[in-house]
Amino acid sequence: MSERPELPAALPYPVVDNHCHLDVSRGDEEPLPVTEALRLSASVGVPRVVQVGCDLPGARWAVATAETHDAVVAAVALHPNEAPRLAAEGTLDAALAEVEELAAHPQVRAVGETGLDYVRTGPEGVAAQHESFRAHVRLARRLDRTLVIHDRDAHDDVLRLLDEVGVPDRWVMHCFSGDATFARACLDRGAHLSFAGTVTFKNADPLREALRVTPQERLLVETDAPYLTPTPHRGRTNASYLVPHTVRTMAQTRGEDLEELCRALEANTFAAFGGPW
Repeated sequence: MSERPELPAALPYPVVDNHCHLDVSRGDEEPLPVTEALRLSASVGVPRVVQVGCDLPGARWAVATAETHDAVVAAVALHPNEAPRLAAEGTLDAALAEVEELAAHPQVRAVGETGLDYVRTGPEGVAAQHESFRAHVRLARRLDRTLVIHDRDAHDDVLRLLDEVGVPDRWVMHCFSGDATFARACLDRGAHLSFAGTVTFKNADPLREALRVTPQERLLVETDAPYLTPTPHRGRTNASYLVPHTVRTMAQTRGEDLEELCRALEANTFAAFGGPW
């Protein structure tokens, strides 16, 4: 099915998609032009986004896009699965140095997504991932940027390394994937927990329980577009304009008024990423 999902009903109050990849294609489907992607999302109550670059080309693109679109701010980092490849090439230190230069740009609000991924990289890549993650945490602290964490099957090590290096003042667990116990461990360390379309999936009861135990003032919403498309469009290409599906599921799961939750999500995003834009 090649047609993009239709627009959902608009939200009653604007929210921010705090994690998307406007430059990434899904399969052979080209990304929407940035102006069109932003127009569509704004039309349903998602007028602002955080564009996340996960490698050097993506980080450069994120900064350039944030420079030319008022609705966009950038996050820059090396994805954990980039670290072993760069380490094998002998270029990890140089790549981290460029990330630091990019992160100093005024349109960059966050260092991320960084973290650990034990699914797509095997044991031989763990040391490089740990080295890269530590460097990103230190960079977020040094530049007073929000830290955005990718965590895939690595809960314990993510928290251990954070505790070892020192938790930044502002940090976000991107696409939160743990249960209520892990949610509490992150919240105890000051995290904002960002929920994606996965919270709408039928088999996501532990994730919905994590959503229920998260205080309203620590909640964020994201797409991770073009991935993790929410129900009822699971399996198709995600986009920021589909955020309303996730927000409605969040409100229903928590038993909260939709507009109240939207207002909280916007305020929380500005708190997590250093103010409005």
